[in-house]
Amino acid sequence: MKQIPNLFTLLNLVLGFLAIIVILQNGITIANGPAGEYLVDMPEKIWMASLFIGLAAVVDFLDGFVARLLKASSEMGKQLDSLADVVSFGVAPGLILYQFLRLSLAKEVNGLDASLVWTIPAVLVPCAAAYRLARFNIDTRQSYGFIGVPVPAVGLVVASFPLLYWSGDYTSIAALLTNKWVLYGIILVLSYLMVSTLPIMAFKFKNFALQPNMARYLVLVVAVIAALLLKWAAMPVVFLVYIIVSLAFKNRTE
Repeated sequence: MKQIPNLFTLLNLVLGFLAIIVILQNGITIANGPAGEYLVDMPEKIWMASLFIGLAAVVDFLDGFVARLLKASSEMGKQLDSLADVVSFGVAPGLILYQFLRLSLAKEVNGLDASLVWTIPAVLVPCAAAYRLARFNIDTRQSYGFIGVPVPAVGLVVASFPLLYWSGDYTSIAALLTNKWVLYGIILVLSYLMVSTLPIMAFKFKNFALQPNMARYLVLVVAVIAALLLKWAAMPVVFLVYIIVSLAFKNRTE
């Protein structure tokens, strides 16, 4: 029974690994256009990485719930959880950003000859995730709230990018996701948020009373409304609201 939560954690790792496989198998598709020009795009199957990362987030939530339910929490489980999170919410999202950087370079003039050095900044995301998780494991102050934005939240935001790009409903956002300077900015901001010391609330309810959980209920309400109105674009919006509300209610979410 004590190993059941660890099996959930390993399932998180498996899903992250599957996301990586899907991301790496897609590469860049290049074809000749009607006037001889090149048409550059990434095959749509990369959206499956978003699915695997989303499922990994569900499993990541369940392993902690199962551990508390079975009273099977352990130091090994804590370390294993962080290792799995690095893969599912650090490495896999980093590779998504890497592929978008490749796509942005390929669409530029002479971009097919551009050095892959331009894609190296994508490595900042898994590095920041690893640092954030290592700090979490040794910091006893984060039992009920977070110092820095949690890695799964960042992973889910990046996982929404393929869905936004290929849904066909967000052409302006898709254009931004193929601009390398925008991508560099996203990478820097997300990496900073993970390694920062910003006080971020956790969705752990000591009770369900309105007053002490006002911030959590507010984020949940925004998430539901955004999902109904914005569909895949809801994830970045909810992420921003989560950070803003955490900072605004930092003294009232303990």
